[in-house]
Amino acid sequence: MVRFGILGFGLHAVKRVMPGFALARESRVTALSRRELRKAQESARQFDIPLAFDSGEALCSSPEVDAVFVCSPNSLHLRDTLQAIECGKHVLCEKPMAMNAEEAAQMVEAAKKANVLLGIAQVFRFEESTARLRDRIVEGQIGKPVFARSEFSFPGSREHARKWLRDPVIAGGGAIADVGVHCIDALRYILQDEVVRVTTSGITEGSNGVDLAAIMTLGFTRGTLGTVLVSYIPEYRTPMEFVGEGGTLFANDGLTVDRPVQLELRRGGKIVESETISNHLAYAHQVDAFAAAVEGKSKFPVPGEEGWQNQAILDAAFRSLKSSKAEMVFKATAR
Repeated sequence: MVRFGILGFGLHAVKRVMPGFALARESRVTALSRRELRKAQESARQFDIPLAFDSGEALCSSPEVDAVFVCSPNSLHLRDTLQAIECGKHVLCEKPMAMNAEEAAQMVEAAKKANVLLGIAQVFRFEESTARLRDRIVEGQIGKPVFARSEFSFPGSREHARKWLRDPVIAGGGAIADVGVHCIDALRYILQDEVVRVTTSGITEGSNGVDLAAIMTLGFTRGTLGTVLVSYIPEYRTPMEFVGEGGTLFANDGLTVDRPVQLELRRGGKIVESETISNHLAYAHQVDAFAAAVEGKSKFPVPGEEGWQNQAILDAAFRSLKSSKAEMVFKATAR
């Protein structure tokens, strides 16, 4: 059993992370941290967590913690991850991994030097629906993929509990960084291919330049053309579609854990096969997979290098948003 400390116990920890741990078999939470000790203690009592701290340093130093789950705002990921690594802890860091690829590189290199595990919480790699899409494409059910589409929208208004999402200094961007990274990572995983160029256009907000909506066109190594549409404006929706020379795979709610996903295989304009898949164990699978890697039983599917590559793609997307041109993606490689 691997003991986790959650650094930055906010809305995401309450809504997603703790329900995942409740279903996990090889992981448990022994500590949490919040900026105010009183609030940390309240959260610890609510979720029956033994230890509560008001600093990341105290949590990372605890002998009752084997691994640190970094759930702090994006701008703090580098600091908090390096602090945990310095304390000899394994780190599972929320997405997006960092504010840019340079920070991601520092995190990867620090983990390697300290000989600790660094994983990135791209939870949709642990969904049954994404696994089935990947398997069906490998089986050749649609032939060579020509188009791949992933969308992720939700109403992230100024009244949203995580107000920092609309502050580029803290979030590193808007919808592109927050949910675009999910779409990009899911397409990379399902297609088993790499993005080499990105063209982005978007709707930005006022003087701070936060992207409220954007469309990214991705060019993949093997020729597939991808589109990613993200926004903080419409209602929640996460459709995915893969179009090949021999058919189409479609999932209306491909990136969701809240309700069953209907996956359809279409040919000639008709549904020729469908299956209903539940993703309710995705968060549990994620922490248990990390625990298994910590114990040396298996490799974690999303190591720091994967998050670093996603960050390189995000960097290219933001360059394109400014230049209005296609931007090449730099391959994340050790220096």
